[in-house]
Amino acid sequence: PAVFAFGLYPGEGPGLVFHVLPQVFMQMPGGYFIAILFFVLLAIAALTSAISILEVVVAFLMEEFKLARKKATIMASAAALFVGVFSTLSFGVLSQYTIGEFNFFGILDFTASKVMLPLGGLLIVIFLGWVMKAADVKDELSNGGVLKVQLFSVFWFIIRFIAPIAIALIFLNSIGLI
Repeated sequence: PAVFAFGLYPGEGPGLVFHVLPQVFMQMPGGYFIAILFFVLLAIAALTSAISILEVVVAFLMEEFKLARKKATIMASAAALFVGVFSTLSFGVLSQYTIGEFNFFGILDFTASKVMLPLGGLLIVIFLGWVMKAADVKDELSNGGVLKVQLFSVFWFIIRFIAPIAIALIFLNSIGLI
């Protein structure tokens, strides 16, 4: 409701938090302090999420290249910082540099949200439905038989036939082919 109250479009995505919430907080008694608290907590949430995401890369570097944790962490953090700086600069001093209609951030956003996410989902349902055995999938879903799995045949049909087609259509639509 707050988005519409301030005349903004809800499809703008996560950036709305920086447009709508400050206006909402300023309308509240003590809103200035609530806003500070909210954005500090949001920064902490972002930091903890970044640490958990970085851990996957650090573990990979440690296992594959036999690096010490400190060196792997520095390398992964430097790479993330490099990508982050160029993503940020693509809205400012590097905004004139584009490939087609996309700046650096746009390329990363398109690749991640329109290509990698749908293809990852498609590969997962193909692997589940056509590579893994149905008994193994049911065993995983039931936690080794501890939990009761109802309607597994419906789930199995959806995973094998409906989900791949639906995800493929979503992917083709997102990249503009249909």
